[in-house]
Amino acid sequence: MNGDEKELKVSFLSKKEYACPVCETTFHREELLSGGGRLIASALTDELHRLYEPSAKYGELYPLAYQAVVCPECWFASMDADFSVLPEKNRELAVKDRGRRIEDTRSVFPGVDFHEPRNLVSGAASQYLTLRCYDFYGKETSPTIKQGLAALRAAWLLDDLDKKRPRQHYDWLALLFRKKAQYFYNEAISREQAGQETLSGIKSFGPDTDKNYAYEGMLYLCAYLRYKYGPSDNSAQRTASLEDARRTIAKMFGMGKSSKDKPGPLLEHAREIYDAINKELKENDA
Repeated sequence: MNGDEKELKVSFLSKKEYACPVCETTFHREELLSGGGRLIASALTDELHRLYEPSAKYGELYPLAYQAVVCPECWFASMDADFSVLPEKNRELAVKDRGRRIEDTRSVFPGVDFHEPRNLVSGAASQYLTLRCYDFYGKETSPTIKQGLAALRAAWLLDDLDKKRPRQHYDWLALLFRKKAQYFYNEAISREQAGQETLSGIKSFGPDTDKNYAYEGMLYLCAYLRYKYGPSDNSAQRTASLEDARRTIAKMFGMGKSSKDKPGPLLEHAREIYDAINKELKENDA
């Protein structure tokens, strides 16, 4: 993604030095330069993913490819805020997993090299590794919802890969990661309600980098992902899943001071998915 000419540079290495909590390698993280007309915001998708128009000067840029912090040696990965706070009791587990996570990642994303500038392939791989490595974190860091975020972001980058390299099964992988996101999002809510895992360990619910749609945005995505990618083979399970999704959306409408205090785009998307769920449930009852 780096341009050959200095004026076309799109990323830089941060001054901050990172020390891997697993293998102790030190490195500098690559970050995206966002000014100078590099990012031209476009539509917001139903998944609250911000699309960007290609820049005439810089071409297509993918902010999510740079979000995860990945050790270039052992491929341990997480969100920036959590990279240095891996619980010591789980460090040995992460050490033992090194060979397998590298092998598994390369089997899905051949040719990945985290010593090189990020691109779509390594960006998607970084989100996969993030999803995987949150297994080594404790409940105080809210790992489940972060795994959901990583799965969803991986799916978005895989969508872009599929456009660039069609017929290479990236569309199938994107669907798989969306189904994983559906599981993790709803599991996070379930664990919170059962008192098993807090959500206070996440600073921004995203899901993208341009705006934080907060807890309400997470509730919306729980319902949306369940509607789109939840159980579908068994009609009774499908109905129960949709009814739960509808309750989640209704809970979202009931939060806060009033609907006018909520982000307009989020409300619009929430109303649309609520109506779609109601329509399908009525058709099922007919």
